[in-house]
Amino acid sequence: MSTINEEQDTHNGLPVVKNEDVEFAADAADRDDFEASERAAAADHRQEES
Repeated sequence: MSTINEEQDTHNGLPVVKNEDVEFAADAADRDDFEASERAAAADHRQEES
């Protein structure tokens, strides 16, 4: 089992980005998609606070 520090070491030199090139099609989304979108927004907000 790897630790957080070991995982971070494997990603050194890679850019850290917030946004991904993914389109959200509300007309094709179901309830689970909307819930996932809300959870992702909340996670982004928590990350920005720290």
